[in-house]
Amino acid sequence: MQFQKVKNSYIVHVEKGEKVVESLTNFCKQNNIHSAQLAGIGAVKNIDIGAYDIDTKDYIHRVFDEILELLSFQGNIALKDGEPFLHAHITLGNHDMEVFGGHLFEMEVAAVGEFIIHDFQNETHRKLNEDIGLATLSLCKI
Repeated sequence: MQFQKVKNSYIVHVEKGEKVVESLTNFCKQNNIHSAQLAGIGAVKNIDIGAYDIDTKDYIHRVFDEILELLSFQGNIALKDGEPFLHAHITLGNHDMEVFGGHLFEMEVAAVGEFIIHDFQNETHRKLNEDIGLATLSLCKI
C-alpha cells in the first residue's frame, strides 16, 4: 500500500494482490481515523458482495472470481465496538459492459486500487438497531 496525505484526506493506492477492506480498515486503525468518507476505483477480483434481506435479517452473498472494473466505491468509516468499521457499496462492470453491484464484504486488487479517505477528524459510532438487525450509524436526532 502507498498513500499521500493531503490536508484532512488521504490518497491511498492499494496494490495488486492486497485485500481492500482489510487494507483500508488497517490503514484507518494505524492513522486513528474514526469517522471518514470513502471513494475509489480500480480493477478487482475475488469479490464478495451482497444485498441485505430485511425479512431474514441476513445478507445474500455473491462471489465473483473474475477480474472486474471497480466503477464506483462509496462508503464510510465509523467506530463499531471501539474499532474503525468500513461500510461500502460498490458498482462493478464486466467486459460486456454490464453493470451490477451491492454491499462490499471483501475484494482483492487485480491491477489498480485507488481510494480517497476523507477524515472528518471526529468520532462517529455504530450501534445495533434491533429492528433492522444491523449496526447503524448512531447520530444526533432532529
